[in-house]
Amino acid sequence: MNNILKSISFIFHPLIIPILGVIFYFTKSPRYIPLQIIEAKLISILILTIVLPILLYFLLKTLGKAKSIYLETTKERIFPLIVNCIVILLVINRILTANQILELYYFFIGILISTLTCLFLAILKFKVSMHMISIAGLFMFFIAISVHFSININGTLAIMCILTGAIATSRLHLKAHSNIELIIGFFVGFIPQLILLKYWL
Repeated sequence: MNNILKSISFIFHPLIIPILGVIFYFTKSPRYIPLQIIEAKLISILILTIVLPILLYFLLKTLGKAKSIYLETTKERIFPLIVNCIVILLVINRILTANQILELYYFFIGILISTLTCLFLAILKFKVSMHMISIAGLFMFFIAISVHFSININGTLAIMCILTGAIATSRLHLKAHSNIELIIGFFVGFIPQLILLKYWL
């Protein structure tokens, strides 16, 4: 059981959530987007949001500034979160601009707001759950896409409910977070995506 919960935490690490949202959008959007553009966007986002942070983690680990990829202390989180904010700004200014793909632009604006909130809380020495921030933001984006394009993804949303519960359970079982850290993390991820709906839905 312990290994299963560890696997859930690893598989749904916050790093992979942005690319999952982008892939979901491209698979569900009824709009025609050339395959070359989709591939270019995915590769760019993959490099910026996954490859670059992993390289940064190994650098921090080598320097003794990070013990694990989960960034277990608030002190470990501050620099990676600042870098992540810069990366997201690059994405929304160079890769997914408002005049190209509006839905994904605001998805990343929501991610930026959540990341800034997480950074502010880390500076205040409060360790909010980044796993819950990520999955909650993705969950809200899935709901918004289903409404926006009038598509039935009830099965996907049901799976997302189960995954959200499983991730919360895994973080509690592994003693990585308290109940309040998980609850606040959920709302830090969910609310920005909800508020931003008025700009594109």
